[in-house]
Amino acid sequence: MKINFVLFSIFLSIIIYASINHHDGQTGTTLRDGGLGCVCHDITPTDSVHVWIEGPDSVIINSTNQYKLFITGGPAVAGGFDLASYFGVLNSTDTLTHIISGELTHTQPNLFSDDTVRWNFLYIAPDTLVTDTLYSVGNSVNGNGNPTFDQWNFGENFVIKVYDNPVIVEDNGLQPNDFDLYQNYPNPFNPTTTLQYAIGSTQFIKLKVYDVLGNEVATLVNENKIAGEYQVEFLAKGLTSGIYFYRLETENFVASKKMILLK
Repeated sequence: MKINFVLFSIFLSIIIYASINHHDGQTGTTLRDGGLGCVCHDITPTDSVHVWIEGPDSVIINSTNQYKLFITGGPAVAGGFDLASYFGVLNSTDTLTHIISGELTHTQPNLFSDDTVRWNFLYIAPDTLVTDTLYSVGNSVNGNGNPTFDQWNFGENFVIKVYDNPVIVEDNGLQPNDFDLYQNYPNPFNPTTTLQYAIGSTQFIKLKVYDVLGNEVATLVNENKIAGEYQVEFLAKGLTSGIYFYRLETENFVASKKMILLK
């Protein structure tokens, strides 16, 4: 009994020591390489803590994309995290995070607000066509320096498909000077943006929106239009963050442009 108590005391001392010395973040704790999680706060994860990532699930090679990591549950005073990827490069957007050994972690525990703590970060896609995964782990602490009642959990793996930049037809050789498709505004947008185009004569107009896989997600115009400039609002209701393309097609003019939905 005495030996068990001594072992427990040593283990508790190790946990407290680790907690103090990882105040500015810790890496190697995600499931990417079989990490054990935030054992300095507790030896086992708990379902009361929820960790998740929001951002585009498909990106273009070499592109830089914005994401958010969220934590809810637990003591909910302050929180920290560790984030890793296989192929992409993670980067900070502010002083709340920094890179250690290629992984992203907090610079100091971040306070909860409205039962949630959140961080912004960047994901730079690799230059190859791959399916990448973001691995996360987050802790929710009581803020008193004693890890006894802290809690943590692994986040759900976030899969990102990396695609090649599709070919965009800007000029098919038949384009008159008074036909044009303008860049949407605002861009990036959430959840609405305005698309503007000009036609030089009466034409049957098609204006459609596609995702990066070429799937049609919206038809904005599909009718005859007289010569003039037009604008139409696109509401990205129910769509996930990511890159989309809008395409204007007439009898003798085709043009496409890229826009970014960022929630």
